[in-house]
Amino acid sequence: MVTRQLPNPVELLELMKFKKPELNARKRRLEAALTIDDLRLIAKRRTPKAAFDYTDGAAEGELSLTRARQAFQDVEFHPGILKPAPDVDTSIEILGERSALPFGIAPTGFTRLMQTEGEVAGAGAAGAAGIPFTLSTLGTTSIEAVRDANPDGRNWFQLYVMRDREISYELTRRAAAAGFDTLHFTVDTPVAGARLRDKRNGFSIPPQLTLGTIVNAIPRPWWWYDFLTTPKLEFASLSATGGTVGELLDAAMDPTISYDDLAVIRDLWPGRIVIKGVQTVEDSLRLRDAGVDGIVLSNHGGRQLDRAPIPFHLLPDVRKAVGDDFTVMIDTGIMNGADIVASIALGADFTLIGRAYLYGLMAGGRQGVDRTIAILRGEIERTMRLLGVSTLDELTPGHVTQLTRLAPMPR
Repeated sequence: MVTRQLPNPVELLELMKFKKPELNARKRRLEAALTIDDLRLIAKRRTPKAAFDYTDGAAEGELSLTRARQAFQDVEFHPGILKPAPDVDTSIEILGERSALPFGIAPTGFTRLMQTEGEVAGAGAAGAAGIPFTLSTLGTTSIEAVRDANPDGRNWFQLYVMRDREISYELTRRAAAAGFDTLHFTVDTPVAGARLRDKRNGFSIPPQLTLGTIVNAIPRPWWWYDFLTTPKLEFASLSATGGTVGELLDAAMDPTISYDDLAVIRDLWPGRIVIKGVQTVEDSLRLRDAGVDGIVLSNHGGRQLDRAPIPFHLLPDVRKAVGDDFTVMIDTGIMNGADIVASIALGADFTLIGRAYLYGLMAGGRQGVDRTIAILRGEIERTMRLLGVSTLDELTPGHVTQLTRLAPMPR
């Protein structure tokens, strides 16, 4: 029989420890975010629908993005037992320098539309964390301002080949003069993908006010306050705006981009050059043989060709084909540090995060980007410990099985 007694107030006080309330609302909501999905939900609450959907959405039926994220969820890890890893080293060598973590921030366009701190927040957070930051040709902060925000860190520049080639050439020269060390020559955007969320929302640059956007803005006055009381958006390349994002891209991009353009840019660029948007083994081999410094396996976050190859599924075949000495990076669909660990295990030299960074930005500006990096760092460290590895170099394909839902039909 259980013996009962009156509660002892002293014992109750020992059991009940009240947490000191956090009065800073931004800090409180960011501390409550334990995953990138949590940051996404906060971002959705705080950002007008058109700007959030521009970030969150993809092309057409959004199958490429859905499949890329599903591929990471369909990972089975194989941990080693009795292999203590109390201390883990998350640093990695990428393109001749050390990164404190096996990921960097990917290039994203129109970033200050998501949250006014934009690329400055991303570059500052990347520099503080010891990881690379990549500025997009369609970024909303100048090359020089990003350098100033991350003066001692590592800055990369993502280049589109424009119809007016001189725009691309001048951007290349400016990025080199500003000390950016790596160029991401992007090849998957000859025309804009059909981003249907943007069309349905009437999303344009600059934003066009309608009754719907005004109603949607009422519970989000902080976003409009930031947007209207901060300097006008500055684009890295576009001198004129007006229209949907797709219309702007189609007006600026050139579907005739070729290896000849790559040769011209290589002559202009003094640093390392990687090709972003590679989606086949054959192209990976051609680019390796052409002498570039590396490639990024990417379907542009699912924002261009829908039903494109899944970069994570493509990774093992590409690594096997190009060998161990050629730099292979990967993006698209990364939402967890375990996704990054799995990518390194299967042969990626490095990974890039796009939406994960933007969710943090929308959730809390620079502090939100710091929170994104902290969440991913914690997930990477925990996954490594649970796998029984102390360094990223210890990861091997034997640690991962890719469970396949979409098996190709025999030909």
